[in-house]
Amino acid sequence: MSASVVKTDVVLVGAGIMSATLGALLRELEPTWSVTLFEKLDAAAAESSDPWNNAGTGHSALCELNYTPREANGDVNIDKAVTINEQFQVSRQFWAHAVDNGILRDPSEFINPIPHVSYTHGADGVDYLRSRYDKLSRQTLFEGMEFITDPGEFADRLPLMAAGRDYSDPVALNWYTEGTDIDFGALTQQLVNYVGQGADIFFAHTVTNLSKQSDGTWDVTVRNNHTGEKRKVNAKFVFVGAGGGALHLLQRSGIKEIKGFGGFPVSGEFLRCTNPELIAEHSAKVYGQAAVGAPPMSVPHLDTRVINHEPGLLFGPYAGWSPKFLKNGSVTDLPFSVRPGNLLPMISIAPKEFGLLKYLISELASSPTDRIKTLRDFVPRATGGDWEAITAGQRVQVIRGSGINGALEFGTAVVAAGDGTIAGLLGASPGASTAVPAMLDVLEKCFGKKYESDWAPKLGEMIPSFGKSLSDNPALYKQVWDWTSKSLQLTQASADA
Repeated sequence: MSASVVKTDVVLVGAGIMSATLGALLRELEPTWSVTLFEKLDAAAAESSDPWNNAGTGHSALCELNYTPREANGDVNIDKAVTINEQFQVSRQFWAHAVDNGILRDPSEFINPIPHVSYTHGADGVDYLRSRYDKLSRQTLFEGMEFITDPGEFADRLPLMAAGRDYSDPVALNWYTEGTDIDFGALTQQLVNYVGQGADIFFAHTVTNLSKQSDGTWDVTVRNNHTGEKRKVNAKFVFVGAGGGALHLLQRSGIKEIKGFGGFPVSGEFLRCTNPELIAEHSAKVYGQAAVGAPPMSVPHLDTRVINHEPGLLFGPYAGWSPKFLKNGSVTDLPFSVRPGNLLPMISIAPKEFGLLKYLISELASSPTDRIKTLRDFVPRATGGDWEAITAGQRVQVIRGSGINGALEFGTAVVAAGDGTIAGLLGASPGASTAVPAMLDVLEKCFGKKYESDWAPKLGEMIPSFGKSLSDNPALYKQVWDWTSKSLQLTQASADA
């Protein structure tokens, strides 16, 4: 090996929420390890973790109806909702620990209380929300949820949505007061600042190649975007947290575990409110139902955001399409991701996902007027002059399978080499909200023995529910809920809401 190759214990690729979370966990668990982080852009959280590039719900399945599908027999399946809420509670506990121990600063910079609300209309929609409420409200993690059908109560809580509404079409809400809005950009930046106290961080540096060495380490080739200078770093462990760019890098690594994986990019378009008076009339994250035949990622929502302590309001998503895997990516991203190992799985999804293709075509053909008409389902008196179009981040949905058995997945997937020396994260929703359990999954898969023997006790101190189920332990849930609410400064604000 060349003497010019710098050695490090860990390389983190990307300065988004995933790498930042993993770096913070490793600093807590192994403070003597050397860590090097490379980010392609000039700042942390400038891609998918940017606050205007993600929904910021703190995906806890309180309001997202795609996590509680109605089955053919009419029953509502809540299994995924319970799982995702459980995962979010793990993230919430780590953030509270981080605030208590000076890892994170003022929590109001990144997390604020906002009600989470599910909304439907029409007799069938009302019946669905009633069934959803009946099942979820009996679960420990969803206690306190309300079911609302009264027009007067609807108008009191959601005046912007009530103005001009025709209540001959019945409405229903599942309302959960103690939801949160999360600025994952601010959270990521704080975590990166903490990681940077004991790590080497390089912005505007693109990782161009990953090469496995005979001793099991990895040579990471990096290019300085401003000077063109190339360098190599040798790492014992590599995490690829590069969002849509992760697929290409894992393919270049040559690990067998990435064979058969592909990606399908979808971009999100939103309408952002420009009228302060309308923004002040709405304080909730309200999720509706996707149109018949539309994919889960298309669930419409009227979403209060808090960014830099200022409230904002957006509505969407409207799907766009680009072959780029990153908002700052290249049009060659999709074609260059096609390999012999994933060609058939990628081709095979087309006939299976006709609904998605039809939805994308209809979205791409929609006009600004069409988009305002869609918004009026939520805001009956909406006019185009109060809203501006913005493009959010790219999402690369996972395609996985072998041969003609490819399947499009709308979740996240950790891909790790069998020897535990490299791992990466693919996929999108629920994404950032479950960053902590996702990174714990990476640590367990890649450092199994150390994870069980050395790290588990420390993780139990940071995350009281570590290795336990909160949904099956109401007393523990109340304990950690009270603690996290106090540490994250949500208790008084929630009480005042």
